[in-house]
Amino acid sequence: MRSLIINGASRVSGTVRIGGNKNAVLPMIAASLLTKDEVVMHNVPAITDVDMMLKILACLGAKVDRSGSTVRIHAASVTRNEIPKALCSALRTSFLFAGPLAVRCGSSILYPPGGDVIGRRRLDSHFYGLKKLGIPLRDQEIPFTFERTARGLHGTEIFLDEASVTATEHIMMTAAAADGTTLLRNAASEPHVRQLGEMLTRMGAEITGLDSNTIVIKGNRELHGTEITVEGDHIEAASFIALAACTRSPITIEGSLKPHDYWMMRRVFERIGIRFKIHPNRIEVSGGQRMRIQPDFGNAIPQISDGPWPQFPSDMMSCMIVCATQAKGSVLFFEKMFESRIYFVDRLIAMGANAVVCDPHRVVISGPAKLHAVEMSSPDIRAGMAMVLAGICAKGRSVVHNADTIFRGYENICEKLTSLGIDVTLEEH
Repeated sequence: MRSLIINGASRVSGTVRIGGNKNAVLPMIAASLLTKDEVVMHNVPAITDVDMMLKILACLGAKVDRSGSTVRIHAASVTRNEIPKALCSALRTSFLFAGPLAVRCGSSILYPPGGDVIGRRRLDSHFYGLKKLGIPLRDQEIPFTFERTARGLHGTEIFLDEASVTATEHIMMTAAAADGTTLLRNAASEPHVRQLGEMLTRMGAEITGLDSNTIVIKGNRELHGTEITVEGDHIEAASFIALAACTRSPITIEGSLKPHDYWMMRRVFERIGIRFKIHPNRIEVSGGQRMRIQPDFGNAIPQISDGPWPQFPSDMMSCMIVCATQAKGSVLFFEKMFESRIYFVDRLIAMGANAVVCDPHRVVISGPAKLHAVEMSSPDIRAGMAMVLAGICAKGRSVVHNADTIFRGYENICEKLTSLGIDVTLEEH
């Protein structure tokens, strides 16, 4: 287990470069099983979740080579159809191998996936979509066994009862290798879904409707290799915008950025008085901004809530809550998607934040608050990063235990924070 030691109240400024989109590259790695040709990915982040996905591929028999931020995958020799329990339980996206592995081997055997503990995360949409495509779950026993039907994979119409990102990705990549056309309704439309769709299109599928909630996939049983560059991680970029806001510091964020992915975030940051400039491949946050919650009409307490894209991402709620502790005024946060994500606020209260937790989904933050250092433990990737931000704002020496959760989603985070002038060190136990 590793911990981050943060000496807060540092003077922060500088330029930071974000890595590739975590939530895009993980399903891309799973999709590389759909072809026997080589798949080359650039701008792959150096995070532990990527390491685990590549380890799963190697376990299945694929050839994996990494050089810096470039990964080459050649899955021609894949014959094993079972993923060990330890690898499945290491991360949520291990389950994305179920469909592609059954496409390659006729069946796939997996254990329940792991990942962040932020509340119930259903697999029902995955089971439903795979069954409709021709890969039903044999029974409800563990490990899960999926078997391709004698008829083979075939396009169909699928309606998701929730706009699940991972289910959309799973169904889309499996449908890309099926005969015929699949119509996927109530699909997720996040930037990482779009990137996966673009990769599958380059591999030979025909996909339309990306960036919408209706995606049409015309499959191709002979998908080929491709080369693709992963876009920058908009959640990591937003985390550094939050850092600039919390510390009232000038920070420039560079990377492979698409401006239209940040307009919605800018609107939410404006609610707490933070403005930033969006350029192609660069975001500039000026220092010295006075954070003040913008009340709703009639001086009512405003609400910041998350939801499926293009609404505010659930992954940004934790860092935004820390921002609000440093802003003047009151705001209600409504976490609609996961019932355990708000629980980390207890640590902020211990640091001196003015917060009222209404229920598992809602919390009222009133600021500004002078935070003081404490020891705390990271429960998930995003809450862990939020705790780091709180430690940077706090006076004294904060310790964030279980920091490995943060490294699952943030590349070279210690080096990046240090380059901005923050006193942070990594301690191994």
